[in-house]
Amino acid sequence: MTKIAFIGAGSVVFTQGLLADLFSFKDLGPLRIALHDIDPERLATAAGAAAAIASSLGVSPEISAHLDRRAALDGCDFVINIVQVGMNEATRVDFEIPARYGVRQTIADTLGVGGVFRALRTFPVLRGLAADIAELCPDAWLLNYTNPMAMNVWYLSALGVRNVVGLCHSVYWTMNDLSTLVGVPLGEVSYLAAGVNHQAWVLRFEHQGRDLYPALDELIARDPELARRVRVDMYKRLGHYPTETSEHSSEYVPWYLHDASEVERLRLPVGDYLRIVEENVALYEHTRDALKAGDPLPVEGTMEYAPQVIHSIVTGTPRTIYGNVPNTGLISNLQAGAVVEVPCLVDSLGVQPTSVGALPPQCAALNRAYINVNELVVKAALEEDPRAIRQALMVDPATAATLTVPDIWSLANDLADAHSNYLAPALRARINL
Repeated sequence: MTKIAFIGAGSVVFTQGLLADLFSFKDLGPLRIALHDIDPERLATAAGAAAAIASSLGVSPEISAHLDRRAALDGCDFVINIVQVGMNEATRVDFEIPARYGVRQTIADTLGVGGVFRALRTFPVLRGLAADIAELCPDAWLLNYTNPMAMNVWYLSALGVRNVVGLCHSVYWTMNDLSTLVGVPLGEVSYLAAGVNHQAWVLRFEHQGRDLYPALDELIARDPELARRVRVDMYKRLGHYPTETSEHSSEYVPWYLHDASEVERLRLPVGDYLRIVEENVALYEHTRDALKAGDPLPVEGTMEYAPQVIHSIVTGTPRTIYGNVPNTGLISNLQAGAVVEVPCLVDSLGVQPTSVGALPPQCAALNRAYINVNELVVKAALEEDPRAIRQALMVDPATAATLTVPDIWSLANDLADAHSNYLAPALRARINL
């Protein structure tokens, strides 16, 4: 019997989608689903949704709910991490305090001020999770969805978690959307992407040996509105399409968000994640209320990677996914040890990353700027060095393009105060020069 733990299962809508995918595989054999969350109501809702989805799909997994993380992890084969430390209140702080300094953010979960402090809030939980896995299920595969993806996987790897991979749908959905744009079914498209999470690059985009980039160029030339998107602007200037939305992509470079005219030209929805937060709350409440009323729940697959990874490892069915893993020579012109996003073969032997070689120099240069921030944030946590937090923000592209160095340090002090109950004690210190 395969045991799968969901850590942060109170992210009910995402949990529902993953379970719908898992339960759709009829050859996985008996499943034990262990749901963990620290919020009793959300945990009960997740358990109710899991039972409803299983019933709808005609399967009978063993489902258990645990406020105690260790009970959920004991004897696991797979651990799916979807925690969001601080939830909506902390996310609003990540937007509101930087906004007082003039920092514009759209999503704030991967890089920039929001990404840095989301990582610092999450690391103490990851440290406990890593220790529990080492004791209770050392051979389990840890499938991480929690952002900031690259920082979290780097930190987990530094703590000694052996089998960890970060999973993100950005490459898949980028290729799905590009294929739709050029009028070629995704199943007929061959593609290769590599880089870092939310800033990988489409290196090859082909149909039956024919390069599809010229077809994309023609579409962009005919439609001026397409050019009013950050990722298209970056593609036109850099020569390779980035694998994340314009909202995300704008936060990882110094060119757009600090300038009001660029925000308008490229239609950037500043603060957009706060809208998404409210939508997620509404979806959760709808699920909770539907379960209480005995109403049926929609059962929709997500095409997410975690169920596919589990299926491939359990059944030996080979697949290629895109995973976030430590760079062990996989991308030759990016720093060793940094977490990179590359194609990975998955089968009964586990997740096996593919060596891609060197990225185009201009793409690698941007990825290095991203990695510099990651390295300093992980250093801050591992060495309990609060100065490294400020240094990370000093080298962060979008933050450095907006603020003076004194303001960067002042902003870091304010956020350390605001999030002090979540941060490791050594990182709560205010630093004034």
